[in-house]
Amino acid sequence: MFDSIDMNILKLLQKDARMSASDISRKVDLSISAVGERIRKLEKADIIKQYTTTLDSAFFEKELTAFMLISIESPNVSPRFYDFIEQEKEILSCFYIAGDYDYIIKIVTKNTSTLAEVLDRIKSLEGIIKTNTMVVLDTKKEQNTFYI
Repeated sequence: MFDSIDMNILKLLQKDARMSASDISRKVDLSISAVGERIRKLEKADIIKQYTTTLDSAFFEKELTAFMLISIESPNVSPRFYDFIEQEKEILSCFYIAGDYDYIIKIVTKNTSTLAEVLDRIKSLEGIIKTNTMVVLDTKKEQNTFYI
């Protein structure tokens, strides 16, 4: 059963996923073993999906971000499209959307030349009807999770 202590544990882990069970136990007034057990239950219930690290994209020379809107010819194209998306390391996100296009993807790459290569691979996929690419000039806010 999910309670306010679980919520507090999640809030602490969102601020610092490396926080030890010992530190958490002091903040939520539970034993270390009880905190560890609660965290395991939250992981098992898939409430905690993963622990991750945010990397400096400039250090890895991934300084260009773009979004691409994509229309596909029919739902039959989707499985092949999904396979392609999964294999492309420079495509970070893909969302099925409502509107004039079917999908929007987020691409993070080195420069305009490497972006052009990714775009060419996408456009060469069978069943792609049209695309619209937008290059990000400046990021004002970026967050990879929601906060509780």
